[in-house]
Amino acid sequence: MRHALLLSVFVIASCGLAYELVAGALSSYLLGDSVMQFSTVIGAYLFAMGVGSWLSKYIVRDLIGMFVRIELLVGLLGGFAALGLFLAFVWLPAPFRLLLYLAVFLIGVLVGLEIPLVMRILKREIEFKDLVSQVLTFDYLGALAVSLLFPLFLAPHLGMLRTGLLFGLLNVAVALWALRLFADQLPARRWLTLQAWAVFLLLAAGFAGAGRLTSLAEAQIYADEIVHAETTPYQRLVVTRWRDDLRLFINNNLQFSSHDEYRYHEALVHPGLAALPWARRVLVLGGGDGLAVREILKYPQIEAVTLVDLDAAMTELFATAPALVELNQASLSSPRVKVVNADALVWLEQNREHFDFIVVDFPDPSNFALGKLYTSAFYRLLEKRLAANGLIVVQSTSPLYARQSFWCVVTTLEEAGLQTAPYHALVPSFGEWGYILAGRQKMAFSTVDREKTRFLTPETLPGLFVFPADMARLPVEPNRLNNQALVRYFEEEWRRVIR
Repeated sequence: MRHALLLSVFVIASCGLAYELVAGALSSYLLGDSVMQFSTVIGAYLFAMGVGSWLSKYIVRDLIGMFVRIELLVGLLGGFAALGLFLAFVWLPAPFRLLLYLAVFLIGVLVGLEIPLVMRILKREIEFKDLVSQVLTFDYLGALAVSLLFPLFLAPHLGMLRTGLLFGLLNVAVALWALRLFADQLPARRWLTLQAWAVFLLLAAGFAGAGRLTSLAEAQIYADEIVHAETTPYQRLVVTRWRDDLRLFINNNLQFSSHDEYRYHEALVHPGLAALPWARRVLVLGGGDGLAVREILKYPQIEAVTLVDLDAAMTELFATAPALVELNQASLSSPRVKVVNADALVWLEQNREHFDFIVVDFPDPSNFALGKLYTSAFYRLLEKRLAANGLIVVQSTSPLYARQSFWCVVTTLEEAGLQTAPYHALVPSFGEWGYILAGRQKMAFSTVDREKTRFLTPETLPGLFVFPADMARLPVEPNRLNNQALVRYFEEEWRRVIR
């Protein structure tokens, strides 16, 4: 009995941390991937666990029966929390945050009740000093196991919904084991057993139908037909279609619309590359959709393009899906292109090649993991891989909607010792969008080849480098690894836009 209950501690600790991680990841996914979401969810959850531990002293009778009921409640609520929050985000957007923290609080209270009850049940068999050490040891081991499994296996392979339901099933399994272990001490055993199997079957049905439930929830979030949805070890990829318009969403954020992506990618590539007729080697960081590479390959003098993108699922999708291959003109299969799936920062530290033109096409700096790729330390590392007279171009969010963020990137590049030439272009799906050319010397620009572009012309190119008053430069901090000022600017500015 003693070993069975200690194993139960390991399982319920695993479940408790899993619900916390699911809530934090889901809130980041739906509200923006930020430290704020994880911090507030974890803080609320730990506070609720404290409340649950305090409330446990008021349970004075039928400890085993109450433990079983709590396991069933936490399994049911925790198991279906992700699905409920997903649907609430669609149908009840206004009170979503209230519902999120209410769910976190209720689950936390129930989880906080579990360990004190187990310790009181075990105290009849284990001395107090051994009881505390053994229970807490198994509690921490369970937390360690899930903290490792969640990012490596659970989130990328099961997804948020199935992960929550799986741990709900484990909570119910603990309840069923307790019912068997203490059969002679439970007067309401039959009724509790019936409840436990009912909850188990409900969670099992949810787990079996989680794919359909996810599709149902995402169908409500995305207005258009979902033609591809995939959770990778790094992100959630969703491709939608409406008539001839294909759209890519990463973690619920629009990355491009096929109707106007050419504007974005022409503005990203051509102003810099057209000024380097001698360029032969190009590096693309990010841009796993192959659309920037498509524009680069329009220059016949380019001999080699190295694309470094973290997510192998992303580059595989855009190298094999027929509609997406047609969009990027099979750029990722070109013999001139080498695809490397690696962390850009790590790859740059290990690589010793030099490039004539470097395209930095990362997602916006919505969290610290991405923010590090916009720091002065990263740009100094990037400068080491740049040929003597080469150029770097960085996509740099909107100078209209995120004005401080845009000029923060400019300031950061300059702090890294680079000359900059900021510019902007209108992309209807995003509005005014910003880019920055950077190099070691002051830049002299050429013109674009009209045969290579649908949007840019020799006449309109100079106007991209002119900023109206509402997008003019602001004094801002540079983005350094130790302060990540850019992430703060970005979150504050886009929060105002969304409101």
